Amino acid sequence: MPLPLRWQIKLDRARNAIKRFFQSDTQSARPRMCPSCGTLVGINASKCHVCGASVRFGMAAASRSLGKFLPQAAPVTYIMLSLCCLFYGISLLLSIRMGAPLMPEGGGLGALFNIGAIANQASILLGASLPLPYNLAQPWRFVTAVFLHASLLHIAFNMWVLMDVGPAVEELYGSATYLFLYVTTGAVGYVFSSAIGHFSVGASGTLMGLIGLLIAASTKRGGFVAQAIRKQLIIWVVIIFFIGFEMGGVDNMAHLGGLACGFLLGKIMPDRQPADASERKRADMLGWATAIVVFLCFGLMMREFLHNR
Repeated sequence: MPLPLRWQIKLDRARNAIKRFFQSDTQSARPRMCPSCGTLVGINASKCHVCGASVRFGMAAASRSLGKFLPQAAPVTYIMLSLCCLFYGISLLLSIRMGAPLMPEGGGLGALFNIGAIANQASILLGASLPLPYNLAQPWRFVTAVFLHASLLHIAFNMWVLMDVGPAVEELYGSATYLFLYVTTGAVGYVFSSAIGHFSVGASGTLMGLIGLLIAASTKRGGFVAQAIRKQLIIWVVIIFFIGFEMGGVDNMAHLGGLACGFLLGKIMPDRQPADASERKRADMLGWATAIVVFLCFGLMMREFLHNR
């Protein structure tokens, strides 16, 4: 007895679904794009025939996949902004738990600068930069201190400068290289700071490093525009150091170390985005290596934090 037509259609659909599950449908498959150089490759290719990059997995493929979830313009800058704000919030909650007041007593500029001030002990637990012997024993502090801030005005000023300078540097060097430059200039700034015994937090050393990069890049280029940009950046540097020397609590050595590191890296590294597949591969490896270092530093900080609670 033949099956009804409706049951025959359902049976055929189930049979075709099982067949598609266990067999590759090469007729409907499409060529894939190399995540490194953008060349179309074969359906079953595992490596790009132009640049040799892995099509299935690699630094370029991972970067391309991650990029789908990030802002198209200056994604690393926004990530750094978010991390700094996140850790300021954590620091503030920890300070309140330790009994630190949100609003300082008294008036004047001192009270303004101390609104939302973070307790020193909270900053130390979360990875503040300490004098060099302590930092050498706990080297993650060179990195974690870049993401911590001392007060509401401190983080507000630094994040304002970051959003003013960061996107320009990220567009110039590319996101992967920019992440390396951001973390490296900040860490070197804290090497200078801790060498003279400072206790310090903040992204200002990194920001001076980004300014140093732009100054170095502008010296490589002629023309009125580059000269005007360089002049304005130098004025910024002079103002920042003047404020630092006039006011207490400003880490001029971190500023100097970050600025010097940024200028030196700007002289050494090409002031452009990767030009070919090999340069993109090196930039991706540099960016991922930096991200892993940051992750490990915060992991070590968290282990120390839980140990000392």
